[in-house]
Amino acid sequence: MTSQSRGVLYPASLPRFSRLPAPDRISSLVRWFWIAEWDIAPGRTSRQQIISYPASNLTVEPELVGFAGPTTRRSTRDLTGRGWAVGALLRPAAVPQFTDSPAAHQNTYEAVHLPDLHAAVAQAMAGSEDADVRYLRATEAFTSWFTENVPPPGPEGLRANMMADLIDGDSALVRIGDVASRLGVSARTTQRLAARYVGLSPAAMIRRRRIQEASERLRNEPDADIATIAADFGYSDQAHLANDFRTVLGLTPVAYRNLASGHPPREQT
Repeated sequence: MTSQSRGVLYPASLPRFSRLPAPDRISSLVRWFWIAEWDIAPGRTSRQQIISYPASNLTVEPELVGFAGPTTRRSTRDLTGRGWAVGALLRPAAVPQFTDSPAAHQNTYEAVHLPDLHAAVAQAMAGSEDADVRYLRATEAFTSWFTENVPPPGPEGLRANMMADLIDGDSALVRIGDVASRLGVSARTTQRLAARYVGLSPAAMIRRRRIQEASERLRNEPDADIATIAADFGYSDQAHLANDFRTVLGLTPVAYRNLASGHPPREQT
């Protein structure tokens, strides 16, 4: 099972954050729902840094519904005041319902006009019940919207889901050919599926999983040898791991481990 903090660079600085499984009836469209809620003291800012999954998100906030395309680098958001966000991590099969070219949405977050979805989720989050009840109602509202507005995927969409599941779930898959072989298709078909349904190459998807896993290992095992971590995640040597870290995070593995072990403050001035 994926940990709650995988992809979160500094879990100690998170506001209230939950990942909730998508119900079976929409599990081919949504991998999970995530909910963040915060209340930051006046004049303070909480900086959140994420290595996002190689996927798109549909997010409801108090003022808008946003579509976030796949990212090629770490994502940063500064939280202030009080707020919340309820997001759906989209399965690849759902993406063509929102864009014909997910690659065109790389590293973007754009408002989309979905008033019915916004109204239903915002109403659930505005309730006076405790957080767990509000979160359940918000995900139920999101689920109902998907059920009513997004059709079940066809065979190609389901194959794209399988591709993403293989890449994300099997650390032994480090080459496109490995993924294609498991899918029973050509490398070219695998690349086409990734382009249409994800907006990143299969190689970039593999790289994202490895960086997520390696950063979690560096954070949780601060005394682990970095060369060993690199080898465990299929890198030919420590230098290749360091290069991926610099490209995506802008940090070396050593620098990241030092920052993570220092427990950055929850709120920053």
